[in-house]
Formats: sequence, C-alpha cells, structure tokens
Amino acid sequence: MSSQSNGVSLPKPDQVYSGPLAFDVRELPERLPAIEAKRPPRGAPNVLIMLLDDVGFGASSTFGGPIHTPTAERLAGSGLRYSRFHTTSLCSPTRAALLSGRNHHAVGMGHITETATPAPGYRSTRPNSATPLAEILRQNGYNTAQFGKCHEVPVWESGPTGPFDHWPVNSGFERFFGFIGGETNQFTPALVDGTSTVEPPDDPDYHLMTDLADRTIAYVREQQSLTPDKPFFAYLAPGATHTPHHVPRAWIHKYKGQFDDGWDALRERSIARQRELGVVAADCELTRRPDGIAAWADVPAEWRPILSRQMEVYAAFLEYADTECGRVLDALEELGVLDDTLVLYIIGDNGASAEGGLNGAYMITTASNGGGEYETPQFWQEHLSEVGGPRAYNHYSVAWAHALCAPYQWTKQVASHYGGTRNGTIVHWPARIRASGEVRTQWHHVIDVAPTILELAGIAEPDTVNGVTQVPMQGVSFAYSFDDADADERHHTQYFELMGNRGIYHRGWTAVTKHRTPWDVVSRPHPFDADVWELYDTTSDWSQARDLSAEQPAKLAELQQLFLIEAVRHNVLPLDDRAAERMNPEIAGRPTLVTGDRLRLYPGMKRLGENVAINVKNRSYSVTAEVEVETDGSASGALVAQGGRTGGWALLVTDGGRLAYHYNYCGLRRATIESSAPIAAGRHQLRAEFGYDGGGIGRGGSVTLFVDGSAVGEGRVERTHPLYFSFDEGLDVGLDSGMPVFEGYAAPRGRFGGGSILWAQIDLGGDDHNHLVPPEAHLQAALIHQ
Repeated sequence: MSSQSNGVSLPKPDQVYSGPLAFDVRELPERLPAIEAKRPPRGAPNVLIMLLDDVGFGASSTFGGPIHTPTAERLAGSGLRYSRFHTTSLCSPTRAALLSGRNHHAVGMGHITETATPAPGYRSTRPNSATPLAEILRQNGYNTAQFGKCHEVPVWESGPTGPFDHWPVNSGFERFFGFIGGETNQFTPALVDGTSTVEPPDDPDYHLMTDLADRTIAYVREQQSLTPDKPFFAYLAPGATHTPHHVPRAWIHKYKGQFDDGWDALRERSIARQRELGVVAADCELTRRPDGIAAWADVPAEWRPILSRQMEVYAAFLEYADTECGRVLDALEELGVLDDTLVLYIIGDNGASAEGGLNGAYMITTASNGGGEYETPQFWQEHLSEVGGPRAYNHYSVAWAHALCAPYQWTKQVASHYGGTRNGTIVHWPARIRASGEVRTQWHHVIDVAPTILELAGIAEPDTVNGVTQVPMQGVSFAYSFDDADADERHHTQYFELMGNRGIYHRGWTAVTKHRTPWDVVSRPHPFDADVWELYDTTSDWSQARDLSAEQPAKLAELQQLFLIEAVRHNVLPLDDRAAERMNPEIAGRPTLVTGDRLRLYPGMKRLGENVAINVKNRSYSVTAEVEVETDGSASGALVAQGGRTGGWALLVTDGGRLAYHYNYCGLRRATIESSAPIAAGRHQLRAEFGYDGGGIGRGGSVTLFVDGSAVGEGRVERTHPLYFSFDEGLDVGLDSGMPVFEGYAAPRGRFGGGSILWAQIDLGGDDHNHLVPPEAHLQAALIHQ
C-alpha cells in the first residue's frame, strides 16, 4: 500500500516577515512581499466524484445491465470503465473509506453509525490521525463542497446542537448541502445546509435528485466565476437509488413491460451483454440463484405484475438519477472545464439492496415494524399506480436486488462476495488520459481513490496535520493503469468484513465466508467458528462460481491466515455480529443525546431524529402542550408530531379547533381521537395520555385527551410501531414537517395557527416493554435504512 516519507505537515506554517522595517512605510528600502493566495501545484485538476447509492454491478447499461444510464455511457465512451473496482458492501463504511484513503475499520467505521461501540474499529468517530481527502485538498488550495448523503456523523452528534466535529463542514468541505442520515424522502427530504436544518420548497414537482444537481451546478459556476485559477473538489453523493424508490411519474412509463419475463431472464440477458462489453471475462459464469429466492416461473401469477412494477420504478429511478448527473457534466462542458476535470463516477456504494423482503415493500417501515400482512396482492393492486410517488415508501423484492448484482453471488451487506462489493466505476479526464472507451481490469478498492487524486494533483500525503502524526493511507493509486490496459495491478491484498461476512483478496485468489443473509431476519447467526469458507481463483473464475476449497485446502488455510493478519492490522477484531448490545447505547457504550424520562420542547424544534429523541414506543406516555388560543375555536395545526407518512403520531388541533391525537401505523392503519368541543380562547394545557396495553411489543393502547386537567375525549389505537417511525422524518413542535403524520391539516405542513405554543413536553410511563423487542429486529431495522 502507500507509504509516507515526504515530511509534509499541514497546515503549512505562516511565514513571518523578517526583512527591514521603517517607521514610515514610505521609507521602506524595499517592497514588502505580496500576500500569496494558497494554490495547489500547477496542473492540479478539478475533481468531481459522483457516488450513487445501492446500485448493483449488473444494473446499469454501462456495465451490461438492463437500465439505461446515458451519463455513465457518455463518460465511458471517452473515458475508462473499471470493471474490478470494489466497495465495502455497506454505506457508511464505503463513504468513510472513500474520503479517507484508509480501510473502514481503520477509521472506526466498521459498520453504520447507529451501531457504534467503543472498539477501535467500530467507534464511528474518524480519528484525527486520518485526516480526510477534502481537508488535505482544502489546505492545499482547493475549493471543496459536498452535496447529498453523508451518513458519517456519529449518531449522538447528529442533533441540532452538535458537536459538529465529524460533519462535512468540519471534515474539509467548505460547503455542505444534503442529509446526514442513511436515507431520506426524495420529495420532502430532511435537508441540512451547513449544520442548519432547512425545509424543501412547497413545490409539487420538487425532487431531491434535481435539487442536488442544481446546487452542484450553481456551486461550480460560482467557483469558476470568482476563482477560476483555483481547482475545485465537488463530491455529489445523492440518495438515489436507496429506498424510497421515488421518481417522477413520467420516467416510470419508459420501462413499462420491460421486466415482465422476470429476474431469471434478466440475469441471462445481462451476462450476455457483459461478456459482449468486456466488463466480465468472456468465459465468466453466471452464478446460481440462492436458496430462498424463487424462480420467476414459480412466482404466483397474482404477484408478477406487482413485482414487475417494483422493478420498473427502480429502473426509472436509476435512469433519472444518472440523467441528472449528466446535467452537472453539461454545466462543466458549458464552462469549458470538463476536459480538465477528473471525474470519478462510482455506480453504487455497495451492491443492490436486498432489504425490501421477498415480496418487496410498499411502505418499507413494514419490514421491521410488522404490518406486512396488510400489503396483500389486493392492496398492491389497489395502490400500484402510487408506487414510486409521494404516498409510497417503496422498495423492490430481494430477487430483483440479486438479479441486479449479476453475474455475482449475493447483494449489499454481504462483504464476502462480489455481489456485495463489486461496483462499476468510470474515470474520465481527457486532458490527461489518452485512452478512451476502454475497459480496465486491474483489481482496485474504494480506498484507492484518495491516493489517486493526490498523485494526480501533485499533492503529497501529509505526515502530520494540526500536530497529529497521520496513519498512512492504505490505498494504492490506480493512475498507473490509465494509459496501460496491461499494466500489472498494484493493489495485491484486501480484506473485507461486515457483521461477520468476511473475505480476503490476494493476488487473484479470494477466500470468503458468508456469516449472515441480509433478508433473513429470524435466524440468529451461528458461531464464527462454524462459518464455512469458500475458495476461488478469480484469475480463471471471474464471478466466484467454482468453489475450490475442497480441492486446495492448503491455499484456503494460507488465505484464512492472511485474513487474520489483515484483521488485526486494521482493527477488524474483535468480530462483532451482536444485535441487542449494539442497538442499546447504554450496553454498547456510546453516548446518547437525550436521557431520562422527560423531554421539554419549545417552538422551532423540527426534524429531531429518532436516534436523538426520547423513545415513546412499547410503553405508556403523555404529551402536553401549553398554548395561548386567540379566540374560541381559532387554533389549528400540529402541537407535537413525530414521524411522517410512513408512521408516527401527532398531538394536534383540528381545523375545527378540537384537540386531537392521531396515530399512523406504517401508513396503512390510522386512528384519530378528538375532543368533544373546540378549545376556548385563553391559556390552556392540552394533553394526551397514551395508556399502553402491555403484554408484548407493538400492541395498542387507550388514548385520553385533557384540557386543563379535564378529560375531553377518549379512544383506541389498535396497533403501534414496535421499532421506529421513520429514519428521515423527525420530532416537530408547531408543525409536521416532511410528509405529514396526519393528512387533514388546514395549513401546509400542519403549521400551528390561531394562537401560540409556549412549550411542549413528553413524559414516559414506567411500563417500558422495549426489552422485549427481539435484538435481531433492532439491528435489522437499522440496516434497512442506512
């Protein structure tokens, strides 16, 4: 891997003037040296990284898949396709590795931030001995900006009070616009500008993908207008194509009927195109479909149009996202800087997502909260036209995910096999790369991106930053391969690990073991010692189709030993597949933002995420608001709301001025309890008491409404969320941001009017049943939404 012997320290010390002085500046014997603006070496390129989310190797047409990706094809036509480029199989780890040039465990991101533990490889806090690429470029004179998904902020630091040490604006990016968590609604996203929460416009045609492209374009135009002599580093990481699969309706029609023959036929067509394009070996085998995924021929007839529609929506989402990325390239071309910009287009931060279940999900919240029984074929048929739109929060079937990782085994989360880790990547830089339209087959990994960019910019990797000795980057620049298709590869050894799924690549060989299956939420993983290892010679077996472990046990043992060496070197050990311990902050050993049984809130609080808010699930609680009502019955709107269209609850005042409590179960079942009369003018305490039934998790409860201590209404909620409401909506006071929990507000987003809210408070009861939540379910919920 890369070595460090350059002696460079950042920041570079300010030079103190030591020349002659005079009392009067006019009497200086010589002119003072001019202040010089910081600039990188001459010829350093602009850099644009575009990283898509949850896209399998076999999805895009550029790598033989069924989905038209015109932007990727355009770049590949005058650039290079890297067909053996790898990620970590999961979101946060890949992003941390990309931006640091180090392995994900080495920078504390062995898993997602929601599962952090004190173990060095799993803390989710990047050490200050691993300064990220953006900061190195910034301190060497680059302008830097990030747009889109982050998901590298430790979960206890993700609230509006910070600390912001690990946010993009303190990780080298001068600007950030996007979202902090693992996913967000594409129509009403949970947006952050710098460190401040902002709401998307009230525009029925709004879509986050277009917004991110617009913002990237505006940034580059501004940068080139004011500092054209200064290169930029722009990082565009949209939420596309992570769930929810949201896309403007017009795009979906383009794929109507194209997947009616199912996933098996799709895989066969894909590998034929992949061989023809040369992105797999000519003799590459199509790996078999895993047990548990039905053959298309065995799918009941009533499910086939539903499953086809799921895939049509996803395909439209990917093409739409790719096309929006193309607008960014168009802007660079209009500015005359495209040829001078190093573009890296990484089509996926991991393999395709198998987190939607075997039948897919209309509301992905059902995957962990129950309620899937409501999504019957009849339900799907009645709501099929809404899939992909704002009323759904949809995800396709496991089988489509597997098909879109063709020709490889498995999917996202499976770090052991290439279905989880191989992502097609394109490099484009006509001013420097002579070759065009060619395929490169040298083996590389996402940790190689940062060293490549530094080499091409002529910037030395620093030994120390802010006085802290740096851990050398562990990636290898792949610039050597630009103009030499036959160059010997330089990334010889690479480990993989995620939740016990692990493997090792070494000079053409891979030894791998799958410890857990992403869509199996019932079975507990067996002991690590019981894992079965496989061995593949990928110089002759491109897709890991022929297991040689029985034939070459000595080679397998050699690679297993090498995995252990690399695991110790990069903080992988101790292996950790725990569920309950990692999802409980107190047991796991990480901080929490809110503690205790009471949370006092004030007007202006919005989008307080579930991970940093008080937990009202599986227990009794009360929510109280002190309000001033202007005139009899004049008040209306949300008092306190948590969650959104995918599920949640709200204490509100109806359009008729009545106090109400609304519960939304997974967007599929709703209950509203109202007071018997409107609220009179004056100051009042309004309260809802939710009495949990008990006897397990996700049960119902009784609701009683109070005005100034007097009961004014009561009713029932038959079923509640046991695990979560939303991973992108939040807790609001005085409004219901995003896609609202309650659909009947008079004002947009349920903004409270006709009075004022003085404060609101949530108090928890003593009947906490959260310990009854299966630990595997906690972990699965977190994994689905990263």
